[in-house]
Amino acid sequence: MRMAASLLALPLLLPACTSLTRLSEIGRPPTMTPPSDPTKTETYRPLTMPMPSPEVAAPEANALWRTGSRAFFKDQRAAQVGDIVTVLVNITDAADLKNNTTAGRTGAETMGLPNMFGLEAMLPRILAKAVNPAQLVSASSANNNAGTAELKRNETVTLRVAGVITQVLPNGNLVVSARQEVRVNSELRQLQVSGVIRSQDIASDNTVQHDRMAEARISYGGRGQLTDVQNPRWGQQALDVLLPF
Repeated sequence: MRMAASLLALPLLLPACTSLTRLSEIGRPPTMTPPSDPTKTETYRPLTMPMPSPEVAAPEANALWRTGSRAFFKDQRAAQVGDIVTVLVNITDAADLKNNTTAGRTGAETMGLPNMFGLEAMLPRILAKAVNPAQLVSASSANNNAGTAELKRNETVTLRVAGVITQVLPNGNLVVSARQEVRVNSELRQLQVSGVIRSQDIASDNTVQHDRMAEARISYGGRGQLTDVQNPRWGQQALDVLLPF
């Protein structure tokens, strides 16, 4: 019973914490998060990806070219943990779907026993006197179904955010984590981008396109007075989830 009571009270405690944060910010803009190491956050998890078998290159005497090297001279692009790389987010999605479905079905079944070795004459004795042996069972059915669905979506997001390389995978791919906060008056905008990129996809100005990022996670949101007005109250959200009607 105590465990069940704790589980029921948990959804009420989470909004309460948010309410306390909002109450503490009355009369002043939202507090910005201090800069910190992204690998020290509670939600950070080192990424593990499928890796090819390691290949050991034997050193060659009197050779200027190193086996496995991608450039003859030193590359100034981001390649190590702690290096900064700028992620260019340019999302332009448009979808227009429309489906119409119409289905109809009609069925009829009739079964009788007009002659069966003279036993049909016994039916009026067993059943009602008005029974007709040629029409013992009759059934009919009809079903009509019509459906219409339409979806229209148009999204455009254009952002630039600088991130830090947090991990170098054994095959040379780089794990990038970027966070940015911008406060305008009483509205705090938060941008988070993370994913895996290849070092050769980094341009000469240390930028990389978001569509070259694997396992990309892009979040653009925030909090403040305008966001609070646009979101329904937590009590209304809880009722929308719990009420069955």
